[in-house]
Amino acid sequence: MSLAAATSPSLPAGPTVLVPVGSIEQHGPHLPLDTDTVIASAVATRAAEELGPSVLVAPALSYGSSGEHQDFAGTSSIGTDALHQVVVELTRSMRTWAARVVLVNGHGGNLTALRAAVEQLVAEGHDVSWVACATEDVDLHAGRTETSLMLHLAPATVRLDRAEAGNTGSLAELLPLMLAGGVKAVSPNGVLGDPAGATAAEGAAVLAAMTVDVVRAVRR
Repeated sequence: MSLAAATSPSLPAGPTVLVPVGSIEQHGPHLPLDTDTVIASAVATRAAEELGPSVLVAPALSYGSSGEHQDFAGTSSIGTDALHQVVVELTRSMRTWAARVVLVNGHGGNLTALRAAVEQLVAEGHDVSWVACATEDVDLHAGRTETSLMLHLAPATVRLDRAEAGNTGSLAELLPLMLAGGVKAVSPNGVLGDPAGATAAEGAAVLAAMTVDVVRAVRR
């Protein structure tokens, strides 16, 4: 199931490869910088467990396009153009031995790069697609949903004593301001939402829902 842990002769013929795509970016005062990468990796791993032995999980692409968070220390972004090219070159390489590549995305800022890269690769004849780690009830950034997920997946990394609410406005309200001035323009602490009430049990339920979405998308 783990591509990194496999040997070349042990790989199944014509596998599907799930590639988690995350980010290293601020997640408020209470969540670690690799939150998106941890979540994307967990969803890909759980999906592979359900999909069977012909599905492999690759090491995550941890650096994403996070320019909107660049005002906060720790954010480490490679930008849209670089991520686009990394995805293109990685997929071309994997497709010499893999039947299909599916990018499992955990960060909304990566969407422009992923959509363009997948469009280019499909035009080149590659079987490649992307799917989001998302549910119908996800708050925007470092709020209750992501905090619950991290309490389930990596509780030792969550600083609940530092958790605080940020801007709880809707995406429609905040997006124009964020496009103009980044996340800090709308939330000095980097949180879009409120982590209050987050629990590991809720995180487990959200992870299960995300996994179902990814499994369905891969099977389609």
